[in-house]
Amino acid sequence: MAERLDIVVVTGLSGSGKSVAIRALEDRGFFCIDNLPVALIPKFIELCLGYGEGIKRIALGIDLREGLFLQSWPEVLADLRAVGHHVEVLFLDAADEVLLRRFSETRRPHPLAGDGPVQEGIARERKALEGMRALADKVIETSQFNVHELKKEVEEQYSQSVSPRKMNLFLTSFGYKYGIPPDADMIFDVRFLPNPFFVDELRGKKGLEPDVEEFVLQHEETHGFLDRLYALLEFTLPQYVREGKTSLTLALGCTGGKHRSVVLVEELKRRLNGEQFRIHVKHRDIEK
Repeated sequence: MAERLDIVVVTGLSGSGKSVAIRALEDRGFFCIDNLPVALIPKFIELCLGYGEGIKRIALGIDLREGLFLQSWPEVLADLRAVGHHVEVLFLDAADEVLLRRFSETRRPHPLAGDGPVQEGIARERKALEGMRALADKVIETSQFNVHELKKEVEEQYSQSVSPRKMNLFLTSFGYKYGIPPDADMIFDVRFLPNPFFVDELRGKKGLEPDVEEFVLQHEETHGFLDRLYALLEFTLPQYVREGKTSLTLALGCTGGKHRSVVLVEELKRRLNGEQFRIHVKHRDIEK
């Protein structure tokens, strides 16, 4: 059987952090190249397969400067997967006001703004990349990240070699008071469960501590919810894998993101650890 590659395509809005992501992947052992013309991708992959050093993982940075790519990407993606390569599309996004601030700080022109304001360039690019975003396997919303935090986030998500046999499953706890995670594929509200915040000796603790975990898990409704959620995932996750999805983010939210959602994410991780997934856990708001 011919050799296969793990390929990550990094794309997204200008100013969202694509260069940072490429550098992070390079630090994780990917052979990286930015702005490769779409016509050269098959030849580049052929060269990687024949390279004596044994390149196994590559990352391609793509943006609107490669206009043909946007039109032909669905076909290119299908062709790459048809011959057995494992391809994941990583799309980086950020809020308009954050992008405006970043362009202002760097004093760089937006590639689609022309002689107009940066805001118009952002709007045009966002519209042009709608199809690309829809095809993404993973979306990272970078508004809340600085350069170092984004680099760490990408490194953590690609710390292991991507395999076609295992989906990356990202389990995130969060607090509704701080907003819904914009990159989540599935979101579940667990604020209906008894809240440790109203127990004096538990209020200042976190969901990773044994007595908080014991309090949350002692209730029948907690196990009823976890049993039903596990059954849902047991059915849906293999369907996602069959359709070619390589990563999925599931977020559980409580009021502050410190107690109930943390306990449930950890318990769900324990229940899913025997399954064929790479599980990544993030407690987004536990320190707030």
